[in-house]
Amino acid sequence: MSAPPREAIQKQIQQDWANREYIEVITVSIKKITDFLNSFDMSCRSKLAVLNEKLTTLERKIDYLEACVTKGETLT
Repeated sequence: MSAPPREAIQKQIQQDWANREYIEVITVSIKKITDFLNSFDMSCRSKLAVLNEKLTTLERKIDYLEACVTKGETLT
């Protein structure tokens, strides 16, 4: 069995580099998507936490007002 011709080896090397470059592009793209999703997650969590605080405050105010109305107190 003889060694493959030089052109065949060069073609394999070029194909290998093309595959590696393609894999690198995909890897970088996946990392960018992951970074975006992590950033989006943190942003949403922060905004939801603020919204939750506001809702809790409103619920407390409603509870207070309901208690006042139940007792028949005026809101002055």
